Amino acid sequence: MIDFNRQEKPNKVTLQSTVSLSRKPAEPTIEDNPELTREVIEEEKAFRRGVLSVRDIIAPASLKIEANYLHLGDKFLRTIFVISYPRYISVGWFAPIINLNVTFDVSMFFYPVVSSIVLKQLKNKVGALEAQIISDAEKGAARDPLRETALRDIEYLRDALTQGTEKFFQFALYVTLYADNVEELDRLSDQVEDIFGSRLVYSRRVYYQAEQGFNSTLPLGNDELYVTFNMNSSPIASSFPFISSELTSDRGILYGVNRHNNSLILFDRFSLQNANSVVFATSGAGKSYAIKLEILRSLMLGTDVIVIDPEYEYKHLSEAVGGTYINISLSSENKINPFDLPRSVGGESKPKDIIRSAVITLKGLVRLMLGNLSYDEDSIVDRALLETYAKKDITPDSDLSKIEAPIMSDLEQVLDGMEGGADLALRLRKFTEGTFAGLLNNFTNVEMSNQLICFSVRDLEDELRPIAIYTIVNYIWNVVRSEMKKRILVIDEAWWMMQHEDSAKFIFALVKRCRKYYLGVTTITQDVNDFLTSPYGQAIVNNSSLQILLKQSPAAIDLVQKTFMLTEGEKYLLLECGVGEGIFFAGNKHVAMKIVASYTEDQLITSDPRQLLEMEEAKKEFELSQKEG
Repeated sequence: MIDFNRQEKPNKVTLQSTVSLSRKPAEPTIEDNPELTREVIEEEKAFRRGVLSVRDIIAPASLKIEANYLHLGDKFLRTIFVISYPRYISVGWFAPIINLNVTFDVSMFFYPVVSSIVLKQLKNKVGALEAQIISDAEKGAARDPLRETALRDIEYLRDALTQGTEKFFQFALYVTLYADNVEELDRLSDQVEDIFGSRLVYSRRVYYQAEQGFNSTLPLGNDELYVTFNMNSSPIASSFPFISSELTSDRGILYGVNRHNNSLILFDRFSLQNANSVVFATSGAGKSYAIKLEILRSLMLGTDVIVIDPEYEYKHLSEAVGGTYINISLSSENKINPFDLPRSVGGESKPKDIIRSAVITLKGLVRLMLGNLSYDEDSIVDRALLETYAKKDITPDSDLSKIEAPIMSDLEQVLDGMEGGADLALRLRKFTEGTFAGLLNNFTNVEMSNQLICFSVRDLEDELRPIAIYTIVNYIWNVVRSEMKKRILVIDEAWWMMQHEDSAKFIFALVKRCRKYYLGVTTITQDVNDFLTSPYGQAIVNNSSLQILLKQSPAAIDLVQKTFMLTEGEKYLLLECGVGEGIFFAGNKHVAMKIVASYTEDQLITSDPRQLLEMEEAKKEFELSQKEG
């Protein structure tokens, strides 16, 4: 401390005199004008008070130190330190703590110990253990498994240290938790201690060392607690917190590249508890591209694929692999009869159950066509459907393999002849004789014998799309139940079906029951809010073991985060990722994924209009050159 009131400073005067000899002319010193000195210092103090430093920005408003926690600004902090580990601990034991969706800091301190010192202590320990074991044997005492196990462990560690395959450390592990109040802090502390305890790792909360615990987890590298445990390299390595999930299996198809560690995501969806999947993304994020790539690679492994295509996106792929592309429209020659029954019944051998199931499905279709029905009208339609089948000799006693299914005009005639059914018949007439007569009032003439079959509904009016998709899915379901085969059904733009309760309920029932028929259903949608706000949409997600989330819109991200229980980091990843990037869920595992295709695959599955035009022009030039040649 400098005393500015002192007048006699021999040392400083001598120094100032020495310095002043070199000055030309001599300048006034501090001692020459004390008033000027005070003024300069006060001005410097005022200047420094007005300067903003980094510490001023990051420092909290207040700090209160309690016995076992800190009150830092508006946050409450507590540090938990580990005091003991079990004899054996598995790799990744620390992952459940790291994956907690809460705010916390982790510090690990490693203090190397010279191997020669450890070997000397281990040698003494081995001698004591062997002497005790020999002594017990000579006395005829029962063998002590604890001593024998300890001896084996020490001998193994001595060999590893001597050979240089292991090193010895003192290891300290601290976790500082953050919460908005003391109650939440206690709850988080209990949760972390329970996770530690489930792995036989014993921990303690700081007591009268809250400040030291907090300082030890700051990014300063200071260990002020110094609570260590002796460990060799292998168990310390198992504590490493940065673990990448692996989704590489021996069989399956390539979905993409793991962005965590650049490994390949090879997976067989049929190896999960069900083979269903959901795909959510904004328009242009690459969802159709990803599914077309999955389809192409699944075809190579012999899986049959059926696609409901609302926008002609799969036509180029279908032509390239020799698939069947069926266009369903009012003027199309391809027709599907909604009254068709399964060709064979498989496990459902009773005709009575088959007919009942068909009537329930058809009632849902009639509600889509005619709108909501009253209780009386619903009862009339139920009776009319049974009579329509009976009109064609389809009864519980019939042989369903030798029947001819009715068509929509048969239902209209039955309704017209029933008491109270005339109004319903009139409303149904536009589908049998009116504007929409070309869609549902025909016998089925499509074949399902190809490995890839695509149904297009692009040329249908928006009003008819849900009706057509419902009919197509029902027909596909009948075919699936008729023959057991490994299949994938892709429903693109599934939100069309979720707009109506009957169609949403039908898709949900299909997703729940398809597993036993070796079918996996893929639902794709860009309208996440419409899909997930439907009670059946949420149920479909819960019954889908495979989930692919690509780039999301800010309007839907909160609902997606809640549905899939995403962390904040995963949420921002979905907001900021590029085309073909996202998160891949398979059962309990999920990883960040980037979809990668070869050049040939890209040419077959691309939906980019520029690429499609370029390929079309190249095709025309090739055909022209062939003609000229």
